[in-house]
Order: sequence, then C-alpha cells, then structure tokens
Amino acid sequence: MSRPVPPRAPKQPRRIEQLGRARVDDYAWMKDDNWQQVLRDPKILRTDVRDHLTAENAYTKAMLAATEPLQAQLFEEMKGRIKQDDASVPTPDGPFEYAARYELGAQHPRHVRTPRGGGAEALLLDEEALSKGKAYFHVGGASHSPDHALYAWAADEQGSEYYTIRVKDLATGQEIGGAIESAYGDFTFSPDSRWIFWIWRDENARPAKVFRRPARGGEDTLVYEELDDGMFLGVGTASDDSHILIHVGNQETTELWLIPAADPTAAPVVAEPRRVGIKYELDHWTDRWVIRTNDDGAVDFKLCVSDAAVPAKASWRDWVMHRPGHYLTGFAAYADFIVRAERVEALDRLVVTSRGGEEHIVAFPEEAYALSLEHTYEYATTLTRFVYQSPTTPRQWFDYDLASRQRTLRKTQEVPSGHDPARYVARRIQATAQDGERVPITLLMLKDTPRDGSAPVMLYGYGSYGMAMEPSFSIRNLSLVDRGWIWAVAHIRGGSDKGWGWFLDGRKDKKPNSFTDFIACAEHLIAEGYATKGQIAAYGGSAGGMLMGAVANLRPELWGAIIAAVPFVDVLNTMSDTTLPLTPPEWPEWGNPIEDPAAYDLIAGYSPYDQVSAQAYPPVLATGGLSDPRVTYWEPAKWVAKLREFSAGEAPILLKINMEAGHGGASGRFDFLKEIALDYAFAVWALDEGRRDDRKGGD
Repeated sequence: MSRPVPPRAPKQPRRIEQLGRARVDDYAWMKDDNWQQVLRDPKILRTDVRDHLTAENAYTKAMLAATEPLQAQLFEEMKGRIKQDDASVPTPDGPFEYAARYELGAQHPRHVRTPRGGGAEALLLDEEALSKGKAYFHVGGASHSPDHALYAWAADEQGSEYYTIRVKDLATGQEIGGAIESAYGDFTFSPDSRWIFWIWRDENARPAKVFRRPARGGEDTLVYEELDDGMFLGVGTASDDSHILIHVGNQETTELWLIPAADPTAAPVVAEPRRVGIKYELDHWTDRWVIRTNDDGAVDFKLCVSDAAVPAKASWRDWVMHRPGHYLTGFAAYADFIVRAERVEALDRLVVTSRGGEEHIVAFPEEAYALSLEHTYEYATTLTRFVYQSPTTPRQWFDYDLASRQRTLRKTQEVPSGHDPARYVARRIQATAQDGERVPITLLMLKDTPRDGSAPVMLYGYGSYGMAMEPSFSIRNLSLVDRGWIWAVAHIRGGSDKGWGWFLDGRKDKKPNSFTDFIACAEHLIAEGYATKGQIAAYGGSAGGMLMGAVANLRPELWGAIIAAVPFVDVLNTMSDTTLPLTPPEWPEWGNPIEDPAAYDLIAGYSPYDQVSAQAYPPVLATGGLSDPRVTYWEPAKWVAKLREFSAGEAPILLKINMEAGHGGASGRFDFLKEIALDYAFAVWALDEGRRDDRKGGD
C-alpha cells in the first residue's frame, strides 16, 4: 500500500543580512506578520499558513493511522493510573483549610475550603464549569485574600498566556470590581487584603508593568515599570507578611523592590541594584532579611543575612557559606526555622536550621529520587510540607515537624489500575562526556528487562535555563516501561542537576556541551548493553526540542526516532527578532546575534534549522501550538519543511500543530494525555519500522 504524500511547502527565499553575514530563509513566509493578534485570536491566521498547517496535520494523521489503536490503548492506560476524584492535601491558613479536588471525569479541579477542625465545604472556584464550551482553559494563579473574604484567579482561554484576573466576594459568591485584562498569570494580594498587585503584558506579550488595584474594584495605579525588555517580572509577599516584593530578573541577573506592608501604597524601594551576573532572592525572617545569592563567586549559592531596613549589599553578612557541589536551590522561612533545599550529585535534600543555629538534614536512601518543598500559608508554625518521589515510588506528601523532627505521611499518590514498585528498578549510571565530565543518567526499567541491547530506549533530555530533570515518578512513562522499554533521563549540562556550574557550562559559548553530553549518554547506554544504535528514541520539548534538532543534525544514525515537542529550533532567527516575547530576556542564555558577531557565529553553528543538511535523518515528530508565545508555531513548521527538503532517506518527517492551544499543549488533564499517547505511539511505531527495515536489509 502506498504511503501518504507529505505536503510540499513552497520556497520563498528571503535574504537576511546581519553583522556582515548573509543567510537565506526559504520558509520565513510561514510567520504571520500579524502574529501578535493571532495569539489573541487564532481565527485570523493568514489563510495560506492555516491551509499548510491543516495539510500537515492531515498528513501526520494519515501516516500514524495504524497507531490509533495503540494511541487509544496508551491513553486509557495513563488515564487508568489517575485517581479520577483526586484531591490535594488540605493546606491550613488561620480558620480554614484550602484544597483542590477533582470530580469524577473532570478535566479541571474545583478549589474549595473547609473550616479548620471540620465543617461544611465551600466552593471557591469551579474550573471545570468555567472551562465548558472552551477549547482551551488554564488557570495560572489562584488565591484567597489574607482576610479570607475574597478569591482571585487568572485564566487564559487561548494558550497565549494573556491572562484575565477576576475577583469573587466569598460572602455573596459574586464577581466584583471588573476583570483585569492583558495580565500575567502572577498576582498577589497585599497582606492587609485591600489591594491586588498584578503584572501587565505588553503587545509583544512581555511582562512590562506592575499595577496596584483596590481588591474590591477601582482604578489601577502604576507601581513599577521595567524599561529593560530583557527582564521578567514577578510579585509576591514576604513569608512574615512584612513586605510586598517585586522581583525583576532574567537567567543571570536579579533585582528586588520592596514595599512595606504597613504602607502598601508607598513607592517601591530597591533592595540591591542589579549587577549583571549577580542573582539574589530574599525573604524577611521576623527581625532580619535572609538572602540567597551567587555574589562573591558563590557559584552554587550561599545564604546571607541583613539587619538593615533595606538590605543593600553592604549590609549582607555570610551565614551559610558557599560549598562547591552543594547547590543551594532555595529556602523557606518560618517563625523559628529556615528550611533550605540543596542538591548534591543530582540528589535533593532538605536542611533545617533553627533560630538557635542547630541543623539537621532530611534525606532518603534511594539511588535516585526527588524531594521538594510544598507551598504553605502559615508562618508561625513548626510544620512544613514536602513531597518525596522516585522513578519507582509514587508521590508521598509529608507534614514535617521542624521541632520534633516527626514525619507524618498525609497522602500517597494512588494508582487506581495498580502499581507494584517491586516490579521495577531505578538506576543511576554515569556517562563520560567528550571533555571528561561525568554526566548522570537515571534509568527506569522492569526488573527482568534484559541488558543485551534488545530493549528499546526512550532517552529524554532538556539542558537549558538551569532547570534540573528531577528523577520523579511518572504515570505516563510506565506505559513504555511495561512494554519492555527503558526510560532514561540524561542530566546534561545546561541544567542544574549537578549545581549552578553545571548550568553555566551549558549556556552561551558552552551551549554545545548540552548536545555532546546527550550524545555521550546515548553512546554510554549502547556500550553498557542497555541500548542499540538506531533503537533509541530521543525526546525533548521546548529548549529540549532544540536539543533534539541539534543531535539529529550531529548524529542522525544514533536515533530510531526523534520527538521534538514545541521545539525551539529556529534559534538564529528568533534570537534576532526583538519583537518576540522571549528574545531580549534570553540573550543571557544564548547570546545576542544582533550585536555580537561571535554569538551570531556560535548560534548559526548549532541552530537546528540553520544546520539541516543533506543526510539521512531518522523519523521525526515535531509538535507545536498555534497560540504559543514561547516557541511560535512557525519554528517546528519551518524545520519540518527544511528537513523534508534535505533528508537523504525515506524516514517520515511529521508535524502536528494543536490549533487550539499554546506552549503547554491541551489544558485538560486527560486531553493532555492524548498528546503524550501520540508521542509514545510514534516512538513505538518508528522503532518497529526500523526493526522491520533492518530485517529486510539482512535478507
């Protein structure tokens, strides 16, 4: 039976001259010049672009038609591992306990509260009801006011990350004050409950201004305006409710502005003016400030304290000294304790320090696990909450008494269809990078999976922005592992898995380390008998999708399939377009090819779209979202067109664009699983096709 014919994207060469260099982009036409408006209203997408994307989706559906039963089976398996009427552990705050829970079959949760000690449940927000009739619905921030009288939430109905904030009076159940439009998903009530501080997104979808509005409605007042397009904004409050905090920063530089809670209409005051390359965050601990920073060469961060009303650098005193290899990832303040989170050799632990200076460590014995602090509301308490999980162990929520050191298990993630940890084994092995660095790999497999190279492998990677790939529990990955696959996570440079220096060694001029680390992990899996060349599916999304494009160009023969979700593959063009939301903020990560010739040459040398060449590529599935402001739809669309043009083999190159979603894909908890099922079914299909081709070649 003949295979479907892929769409043929017309070539419309566009010459681009930049820094004395020239390049030709044949598929630049796929970018709708009206893209800012398309984010808000996808229906106005230019007709020729829409027709092309529709044809691509139809081709992918036709090519993968034989996998639809497998997709359905994978979806039902994943869905069967989700407790339909799941609920969060209630979090106490004064007279109430707050929680989120799902009704049977619901895609979105209900936000509820009950009186502390028992009583009738009150509904605060019904996401499921609000989502009805909408193709996309996502709630970003959602919070009650400190006096428990109001409830506010930020909702995005396009996937464009333009949020609308609404406020409800909990006494009447009515919305009040009018909607706040063109907002970021981040907002905060002032500690006196009289004001909402929110962030406005400009026409290029960048957070640009902080406004203050009376919580029950009224005029907006500009509080802070950020003039540097390269900075993100955030708002919050100190743990002891002493201050409102405005956070300004990018990947390498931060700055905090303070507003006293006693005078929430006061102008903000900067704590320590920004200095390029210096990051800091702070919290108020009753009578002093605690500052986490990389200043003074503290690559893996340290803690300082300050007694000053405004904690400028001159007032900082070292408290928890910098120790290389002990990456201090964050901290939480309580009235009598500080809990700091550390990562040592890609494993997490918590360190508790009392006001008297006594310390103890909370850790677990597994070979690979993840440990994270949960958000809590109360400050004058000895209770904190953390979540423990591993590739074999479902999530466990513990309340931990900081004084008595007693752990109370509050909840274990239920897997309704059943899960026996004893069937599986998780391992941590080390690959050797080309420069001698040791790169951790976390493996999950059935105990009886043979180590003879016969098992198919899914190798996942990210390696950007200092984001660590935690060895977590996944109901999704089990569907492959139960079929005899090995799930592998490559903890490559560019993430912070081995500390902040691990991140610094995988960005800007050292970005290629991320790609060669990932390749080294694949080669190590082959050498150790876990994998066979051509039977590894490589998987990554967003910046991890860029990783997929890079390794496809560098070593196409290693991979039996490439899955690139919302892939950042058109790096040179995107980092040269200052109108795009993330371009100026991400120059610290990638370099600025508009002004820096060295950065231009470096990016041009690895940008997946620019480095596509005449060679036999493996099967590729690229996915995207039409209203994605982070990785725009035209990046995967252009990349797929160019791959098809240049590929010397016959492997299918597929594109799937969600025409009703953004960067995170479908918003419902079940609909999202259908997208994952498509990815996994493609991997199974591609590797099975590869085995059949190998057998034909051997006849």
